[in-house]
Amino acid sequence: MSDAPELPKKEEEEVSSEPEEQSEDSSEEEFVGDTDMDFLRSLFSNTLGLGLAEKVLDDLTLEGVARYINAGKCKNVICMVGAGISTSAGIPDFRSPGTGLYANLQKYNLPYPEAIFQIDYFKKHPEPFFTLARELYPGQFKPTICHYFMKMMKDKGLLKRCYTQNIDTLERVAGLEGNDLIEAHGTFHTSHCVSSCCRKEYTLDWMKEKIFSDEIPKCEKCSSLVKPDIVFFGEGLPARVFSSVKKDFPCCDLLIIMGTSLQVQPFASLISRVSKTCPRLLINMEKAGEASPTLGFLGFGGGMDFDSEKAYRDVAHISSCDDGCLALADLLGWKAELEELVKKEHARIDIQDEKKNEPSGESKGAAAKASSASADAPAKAEE
Repeated sequence: MSDAPELPKKEEEEVSSEPEEQSEDSSEEEFVGDTDMDFLRSLFSNTLGLGLAEKVLDDLTLEGVARYINAGKCKNVICMVGAGISTSAGIPDFRSPGTGLYANLQKYNLPYPEAIFQIDYFKKHPEPFFTLARELYPGQFKPTICHYFMKMMKDKGLLKRCYTQNIDTLERVAGLEGNDLIEAHGTFHTSHCVSSCCRKEYTLDWMKEKIFSDEIPKCEKCSSLVKPDIVFFGEGLPARVFSSVKKDFPCCDLLIIMGTSLQVQPFASLISRVSKTCPRLLINMEKAGEASPTLGFLGFGGGMDFDSEKAYRDVAHISSCDDGCLALADLLGWKAELEELVKKEHARIDIQDEKKNEPSGESKGAAAKASSASADAPAKAEE
């Protein structure tokens, strides 16, 4: 657990938003098995010196990545993003010392910080989660420069898919749609009754009303708890994640990883699913996902190699995600366009928020009468 114009699409490349018939457990087991095989192939290949990959970047820098994009050599960019892309919107990440979410949960009297996102604890003690949900609920934050950079890549026909660990829905607010997104750790966008016999679905607005009225959401059909469709510890990832990975990653020609520590599996292992020739760009406050013998022998091979003599495709740009996206946009000649997009979209959101907060016709009338009565009161008192 951490954090628009339509593209031309080919039917065979579409990823259905409907879950596949196979169970989530079988999908995940099959995925992990595939990852094991990928690691073994890589191990034997590297040990025997076979299948050395071609270097496709002329320089392992952000400038090299920009030249690769501007040369028209990639049309299937995949973004993998985590909580770090939303911190500038005011949403805390999970693990930063002192400021991260886990460092500030003492007020909930949890047995340990992660309990707030564990399904068994939630079913017995839902109150802490819904209190936290009220603080972090979608609709209170604006997308960041990073979110709009991905939207711009979509508009320019470059974005294959965004795989996100985040549950804040800011990718959707920025203009990415259902087919553009794989919300690997679920989303607040929909909610379901937790009873396996019921599973009634509820909307974002329904859940918001319950949370902000200090109610524990209960199913209208069976009175069981209703939980947003975010993936808790103890739950499997959506089946769509695994089916999509199989279709998307083999054709990826640039993997951009932003704002994630790459510590949560199986999401972190996705970096190994692209081909050996696919460049991988990390935009993050620190290096992440570097090759580890321990992770390799556990079946999560394919770690990043930024600094060794054998490094040939991995680039680390150490900065905030917004600064990194602005720097890349500048090198691509998109900076002014990106800044204008952010300005325009933030203004649009502000106008929408103002309209939402305006009193209705009846409320306006009542307010006017109250104001009039208040103004008349001193005159009547003088009489």
